[in-house]
Amino acid sequence: MLRRDGVLDALIDALAGVDRLVLLGDTLELRNQPLSDVLLAAEPVFRRLGEALVGKSLVIVAGNHDHALVERWLAHRDTPLTLEHRFAPEQASDAAMALAAAIGTSDVTLAYPGIWVREDVYATHGHYLDVHTTVPTFERLAIAASGAITLDRSERWNDVHSPDDYEGLLSPIYAWMYAAAQSGRAGEATGGGAAIRAWEMLRAGAAGGLRTRAFRAGFPLAVRGLNAAGLGPLRGEVSSSTLRSAGLRAMSEVVERLRIRARHVIFGHTHRAGMIDGDIAAEWLTPNGVALHNTGSWVYSETFVGAGDPQSPYWPGTALLTDDGSPPQLLRLLADHRPAQLSSRARP
Repeated sequence: MLRRDGVLDALIDALAGVDRLVLLGDTLELRNQPLSDVLLAAEPVFRRLGEALVGKSLVIVAGNHDHALVERWLAHRDTPLTLEHRFAPEQASDAAMALAAAIGTSDVTLAYPGIWVREDVYATHGHYLDVHTTVPTFERLAIAASGAITLDRSERWNDVHSPDDYEGLLSPIYAWMYAAAQSGRAGEATGGGAAIRAWEMLRAGAAGGLRTRAFRAGFPLAVRGLNAAGLGPLRGEVSSSTLRSAGLRAMSEVVERLRIRARHVIFGHTHRAGMIDGDIAAEWLTPNGVALHNTGSWVYSETFVGAGDPQSPYWPGTALLTDDGSPPQLLRLLADHRPAQLSSRARP
């Protein structure tokens, strides 16, 4: 979306009063096309971003869709993963070096798996939560199947308690999807399109065709079979409220298992921003009282924004502002944009 008229301007205008920008993962989409094509498309955006960040710092946190940004560093590290590691682009990967060159400012660093934004605020992309979600997405099933095959059978595949445990489950899946993209033959499932299409079929109701009705009828049976095969726990309900609650439970699980001692933990993996007005505050707290936040996304999904309401939790262009001493504040930078400016039908 940042290549569309006015969208990048909204982000750059918001940078005027900040000291540091943290790109919280999935900065690049490395699952659909070869890296060279992605960098060519992204270069003008990041060149302008670099111009706006002169005198400021930029931190890039890798997510699941751009995990390749940190793969060299992960492969050569000689210490266990902790909650934050900072390193230069040349230590991270060739892709990170190319991205830093496009940005053009000297103060660009990588952080993984997250960053302490403030003493009491920790931020991470949050792809570790996929291990704990009960929503049967294709990626979630691939993670479970990979873990069941490759990991020690004396423990469950999702018995994870450290960043290294999570990486042992997730990194093989990410490498596989990245390799498929480099071949030019990446399928719909690697970018999440298949999961969205399945969600649309499940929500279609009686209006769907024969194939859709058959999929809806067989879905609960498939979920039960996957649970019986040891790939669960999974649930067959995929309403909006279920997606929200499943995501929050999974976020909370990550915070508790990694023992993140913060007052606030920021995620960016799921596309639903929060908390927002109307949310139940207690749902956004872990059992130990840590406040959860989610940045939302910069992807316009007609499936999730519904009638095009800028107050939708899935409306793109959200960010979190962290000032000294204040809780993270949700910003809606594209609230004045119309769907026609943001949807896939819009052209750069």
